[in-house]
Amino acid sequence: MAVKLTKNEQKKQKDQLKQFQRYLPTLQLKKSQLQSVIREVLAEMEELRRKQDEAIKGLDSWIAVYGENALFSPEKSIDTLIKVKEVKKTYSNVAGVTVPVFDSLSFEDIRYSLDEYPLWVDGAIFSLCDIAKYDALISTLKEEVRLLENELRVTSQRVNLFEKVKIPEAKENIRVIGIYLQDQQTQAVVRGKIAKRKLTKVG
Repeated sequence: MAVKLTKNEQKKQKDQLKQFQRYLPTLQLKKSQLQSVIREVLAEMEELRRKQDEAIKGLDSWIAVYGENALFSPEKSIDTLIKVKEVKKTYSNVAGVTVPVFDSLSFEDIRYSLDEYPLWVDGAIFSLCDIAKYDALISTLKEEVRLLENELRVTSQRVNLFEKVKIPEAKENIRVIGIYLQDQQTQAVVRGKIAKRKLTKVG
C-alpha cells in the first residue's frame, strides 16, 4: 500500500507501530491462555469419558438380563422409563469468552408398576441416569471447546496479522519515508549551497 512521503505520515506510522507493539503481547497472552484452557477442558472430557466407560462396563452384570428387554412391548421398553427433562447450565467468562458450565440434570418423573418389570429395573435405571449425566457433562464441555477454539482461531489470526503484516509494514513505511525525507533534506542542502555560490559569484 502506497503511503504519503511526509513527516505527518511518518509520525502516523510511528504511532501505529507503537500501538501494534503494545497490543501484540496482550493478544499473545490471550492466545496462550486459550490454548491452555482448551488443553485442560479436553483432558477433563477424556477423564469423564473414562468414567462413563467404567459406568457402562459396570452394567455388564445386567447385560444378560437386559436381553429380557426384548420381551417387553415397545411402550414398556426400559428406554421409555428414562427421559431427560432439563439440562441446567450457568455461564462463565474464560479468557474473554462466555462459555457454558454444567449445573444439573433432571429427569421426567416416569411412574411404572413394579408388577410389570423385574426387580433389576430400578438398578438399571439408576445406572443409566448416571451415564446420561456424563453425556450432559461431556456435551457441555464440547460446546465450551467449540467456543474457545473459535476464539483461538480469531486471536491467532490477529496475532499473525500483527506479527507478519502490520508491524513489518509499519516499520517498512517508516524506513521508506525516512529515506525519502533524508534525501529531500540532502537535496535542500545541496540546492542551498549552489544558490549561495551563485549569490557569491554575483556579488
